[in-house]
Amino acid sequence: MHNQLERSDAQFLADLHRSGPGTVQEIGANLGVTATAVRQRLTRLEGAGLIGRRLVRAGRGRPHYVYEVTVKARRQLGDNYGDLALILWREVQRIEDPAVRQQVTGRVRDAMVQRFGSMDGMQLAERLRRLRDGLVGHGYDVEVGGTAGLPILREHSCPYQELADEDRGICELEQDVFEQVLGVPVKLTQCCMDGHRGCEFEVGSASHVPGAEFRGESPTGTVAVVPV
Repeated sequence: MHNQLERSDAQFLADLHRSGPGTVQEIGANLGVTATAVRQRLTRLEGAGLIGRRLVRAGRGRPHYVYEVTVKARRQLGDNYGDLALILWREVQRIEDPAVRQQVTGRVRDAMVQRFGSMDGMQLAERLRRLRDGLVGHGYDVEVGGTAGLPILREHSCPYQELADEDRGICELEQDVFEQVLGVPVKLTQCCMDGHRGCEFEVGSASHVPGAEFRGESPTGTVAVVPV
């Protein structure tokens, strides 16, 4: 899941992609906006990795920069996988043989786990940090908090809203993924589908994190699960 582009930025990038690389003046003329407005938007989008610029030396004229959309931008402009994901999930759930259906779902879970890389030998705190960073990198609005001395993985919005509307099994799949990554039990304690503002996963239990207290995230984003 990618970070969503603002509508105006998406339109700007789509227009630039259709018209091709251009100078500030050419882009402004094509869009009917001032050069100053174009420069401001280009600077912001370049900082986000969505616009690239290259120096062009042609003929006897002065070298000049042209701007174009990056591969990252093209991916986000084409990020319309929701319908396909919904169709695929429906078809998986329609597999009549329970053993086959479970096998397919298990392979989907394993593929999702592998996105976070190997965490062999890592302590729970480091696994939590890696999981959080990986989710944020995929566009999730997620943080790690704590309650009663145990970590809480908190998603501020459902990443699979449309799928979950049809089948709560996707929530179970996500919980299974987190359990596999962290190596401890994970319990879904709050869910957007039940009217909560976000989804919360309680990580571990007293029996799996013996004699430990969760201290949350520091200002630098460090996750700490420490002995008491």
